[in-house]
Amino acid sequence: MSINKVISETFLEIASALETGKFGKKRSVGLTVLGSEHGTDTLIKGAKEALRMDPDLEIILIGPSNESGIETIVAETEDDAHRAMEEALDSGKIQAAVTMHYNFPIGVSTVGRVIAPGTGREIFLATTTGTSALNRVEAMVKNAVYGIIAAQACGIEKPTVGILNVDGARTVEKILMALQSKGFPIRFGESVRRDGGCVLRGNDLLQGTVDVVVTDTLTGNILMKTLSAFTSGGSYESVGYGYGPGIGEGYHRNILILSRASGVPVVKGALKYADDLIRNNMKEISDDIFEKLNRIRWKQLIEETLGKNVSKETSSESVAPEKVVVTGTIAGIDIMELEDAVNALWRKGIYAESGMGCTGPIVMVPESKLKVCVDILSEAGFSGSSGDIC
Repeated sequence: MSINKVISETFLEIASALETGKFGKKRSVGLTVLGSEHGTDTLIKGAKEALRMDPDLEIILIGPSNESGIETIVAETEDDAHRAMEEALDSGKIQAAVTMHYNFPIGVSTVGRVIAPGTGREIFLATTTGTSALNRVEAMVKNAVYGIIAAQACGIEKPTVGILNVDGARTVEKILMALQSKGFPIRFGESVRRDGGCVLRGNDLLQGTVDVVVTDTLTGNILMKTLSAFTSGGSYESVGYGYGPGIGEGYHRNILILSRASGVPVVKGALKYADDLIRNNMKEISDDIFEKLNRIRWKQLIEETLGKNVSKETSSESVAPEKVVVTGTIAGIDIMELEDAVNALWRKGIYAESGMGCTGPIVMVPESKLKVCVDILSEAGFSGSSGDIC
């Protein structure tokens, strides 16, 4: 931050303190009130609820003139509201903003915050809108980082991380574990299912077994809508804190997203989420984490993992041994590597088949050779473990 900006912000804080009698860093959140399926009044009511819960928070509405008694920056269209919002953020008039239908640049996506229905525990869904990267696995690795940033900015110093069992999950796990081994402080959570591990099933979502759930953005968006609106049948999002702030390396505008279906409780929650990011200085947390990652050359590690082909011996096609009954299962192989894993076993003279179990892709092998097969695949560079529990 330039010295001029520091001086400017200091004078603004002094002026605000003299005017209001409240000393300390200003916490102002903008809320655009156009575009909701439930009308402008729903958003204004959510703002009033947030103020009732925390009178020290300053909320500035951005939209049509109204009689709410809350300071309003007048804007008659959504485009005008977004322009006014960005100007207020860049000038320091507000430190965060909550809005709908906002386009982030590639590399930035939002981390939702919702309540697990089974336990009432808060979970961060990483991510729910935007595009972290064009490659699915790279995007999910970044989503994990963004989720950690959001959780820390809400006061969770060492959030637990789990990866939802979607395509690419095992490769994401491999990369995150490699980052951990290089010194990045990531703390993996455990599934509640009997086989444990940091790859999560639907049970874990309902129970909130980890702080940060890593998934692709489209899946995260669907989960966010489901967990926010299941009590209303989908028409009204009544639970949680919204789709969250856009996070990305070098991106410093605190802009949080609401769905057009968000109701009063979620509007109030989103404003609380924004306030948490201001209180805990998400920008500082984000910059610190990306600095740590760049020191261990995380982007190069991702590129090497994604560009690394399985050795010629492993990836070339092999002739299948004589078919036998295969009742042993090996889970934990990424779907993109499944056929290569089968070929690796064929080359050792062991018959195997690929399949899909309840935890995702599996390699099916003779029960009597299960341990040998796990060892062979491990030695060949495939992650995997015996068993597949629904």
